[in-house]
Amino acid sequence: MAMPSDNSFVPDDENSERAPNVDSYRITCIDFIKDISRDYLDWVDRYELPDDEDKKRRTEIASIIERTNDWIAKVPQTFKAVDVVMNDGISKMAEATAGKPFQIGVFVNKKSGYTVTSPGIIDVNIKATGREGRKAKLGFHSKEERFRFETTGTAFFDETSIPEGEFDLLDINLKLNAEKCVQRDVISFTVVVSEIQDGTESDRRGVSTITHIV
Repeated sequence: MAMPSDNSFVPDDENSERAPNVDSYRITCIDFIKDISRDYLDWVDRYELPDDEDKKRRTEIASIIERTNDWIAKVPQTFKAVDVVMNDGISKMAEATAGKPFQIGVFVNKKSGYTVTSPGIIDVNIKATGREGRKAKLGFHSKEERFRFETTGTAFFDETSIPEGEFDLLDINLKLNAEKCVQRDVISFTVVVSEIQDGTESDRRGVSTITHIV
């Protein structure tokens, strides 16, 4: 049985077919986040981790449930926006379940995870360092796409000058183009960092971030 992946589950009210309005859909998705979290917690059980790591992952999942559901309740104004926030939370729970064996962080306005910004060109800072002399490199979310995106508006990274090298300390700034976004838009994206040993990827982790355009 494979671990639930991000966005692999959807609520019964997908595409609002059974939800009469956005408020009702919010409630459905808040309940769904709570329900699906049990699957991820079950996987933490299966890993039989040391007590401190087990507690760390459970605490992070609990925090994601609280923060995501707070955002679902307060931020999105459309069905699509609710989906973006919910799926971002699911991605974050998958990442928390897998753990972070090496240091990695993604920051918007010096904030991580849940962020707020204005339309325009947004600076996104990515930091990472490998373990025991290994290097860090910006990776790909899939064979076709470097980044995962889900957004209510138009948003994308400028990929023309992305560094391809391996670094003892990865510390790069990317430009997120959100010039066509408007107030109330939400953007969720996932950045993947690879840990490199002797020129070969030894591990990889994704970090999902959501930003609310105000």
